[in-house]
Formats: sequence, structure tokens, C-alpha cells
Amino acid sequence: MAELAVLYDRIRPDEKMLFEALDGLGVPYDKVYVPQLKLTFDDHGAAQVPWSVALERCVSQTRGHAVTRALEGFGVQVINPAHVIELCGDKLATNAALHSAGLPTPRTGVAFDGDTALELIEEMGYPIVLKPTVGSWGRMVSRLNDRAAAEAVIEHKEVLGGPAHGVFYVQALVDKPQRDIRAFVVGGVCIGAIYRTSAHWITNTARGATASNCPVTPEIADLAVRAATAVQGQIVAIDLVEDPHASNAWGGLTIIEINHTMEFKNSVSTTGVNIPRTMGEYAISQLR
Repeated sequence: MAELAVLYDRIRPDEKMLFEALDGLGVPYDKVYVPQLKLTFDDHGAAQVPWSVALERCVSQTRGHAVTRALEGFGVQVINPAHVIELCGDKLATNAALHSAGLPTPRTGVAFDGDTALELIEEMGYPIVLKPTVGSWGRMVSRLNDRAAAEAVIEHKEVLGGPAHGVFYVQALVDKPQRDIRAFVVGGVCIGAIYRTSAHWITNTARGATASNCPVTPEIADLAVRAATAVQGQIVAIDLVEDPHASNAWGGLTIIEINHTMEFKNSVSTTGVNIPRTMGEYAISQLR
């Protein structure tokens, strides 16, 4: 077995590109299919964990977080660590960390009861965006244009029940120019960025947005690196929006969220940056 591992539960185009990059770098590594991984916290379990560094690439956040926690117990340095997954995997936790670091996000509020959430939304004003705290690809993100819409979505969440639906995370809708920016940070360096453009208000490539190269300005690089530092992310993607009404040190750029298991398949040819190779080089640099 090798010292380096790539943890995965599904082989997407991103993982194929990462495997090709690691093959090209010529460093031995193990492909670890997490659903078939068994670990016991004893000497036998320790013998099954030869790796000193692992890249966590699971699609399932729950599975990725759990295997990271387990491997950290055996002294493996996982990229990204469990505490980064916890922060970036929860939009409220991410926003709290960014706020504590003095970094800009859209005006955000949180409530823990349906009636209180409606009061908060009315105070913040329409249109407003209601998001689940955990989720990706723009799923279950609702644009609320008026009180009737807010009442309907809040009722649905209360009837659905469950702890996650009891947290009402709302953000002001940013008047962005039909695009957002995804900036890639590896080892404290912003290595590239893309625009994600769509006529739809949700500008996510998983929802049909088109990727194009975004020049990395000093403002984008600085804010992206500061955001990664705020959550201690080693390999992360920072989603930014250009807010024409915001005034800050980064020219109105604000942070929407941070992705701890970033997708990059649409970004290599777009940016001209070999993102998976850069990821592999960083992981190799962390080996003993």
C-alpha cells in the first residue's frame, strides 16, 4: 500500500481527472472506495491504515465526514480535515466563521421557528432567499418574492418536520450580473477562477449555468484566500458574487459559500489551470 490515498464513493469526471493527474506525477497512491472500507480501533485497525495523507473526495458529505473523523483517529492527515467539513458543510457555520473573520457575505439572518422566521423575513424585506443549511447544487433554495410565498415555503418546512427544517436560514437576494464567481484555493493560493453565467437567478453549473474564465484580480485572490483561511481549508472553492450595491475593500465582492470537496471538471479547460495536478502536488507535499 502507498502513503497517499484518495477516498471516494463515486467516480465522477472529477475523480477520473484527479487519478490521471496523480498517475502523471508518478507517486504511488491507493484508490480507496469508502463504502467497502472497514476500520476497527485496535492494533488490527491500525495495520489497515498505511496512509499518512488522504484526499477526501466523497460525494456524500456524511460519509466523507465520518471516514475523515475515523482516519484522523489513526493519525492520517486528511485533506480537508473533519473540522473544515463541519464548517463548510453547514452554511450557517460557514457564515458565522466568515462574520467572525470580518469578511463580507450577503445580509443574512437565521430563525428557529416558523412564525419567528416570517417576522425575520418581513424585517429584512423581499425578495429574499431561503436556503437549507446543508446541501449543494442549488437544491431546495427558494426565492421568496412576497409574504404569500414565504408563508407557503415555511409551512412546507414545518410540515416536513425534521431538525434540519427547523432552522430557517435566509439571505438578501444580491442583484448580481447574471453570474457568480467560483475561485479555487489550494494551499493558500488562489490558482484560478471561473464565471458561472445563467439567465436563471441560481447560477450553478449543476443547474445549467455556463462556465467561462474569470481573470483572478487582486481582490478576488485576496478575498478567496482570506475565506479559505477563515475555515482553515486546504483545498476549497469559494463562491463569490459581485454586489453592485456593496461597498467594501474587495470592490463589492461578497462570499456566498465555501465548498470543501470542490468540483472542477468544467474549470480546467476554462481556466487553463491543471487543477487536479495542483491538488495532487499539494497532497504529495504533505507526505512525511
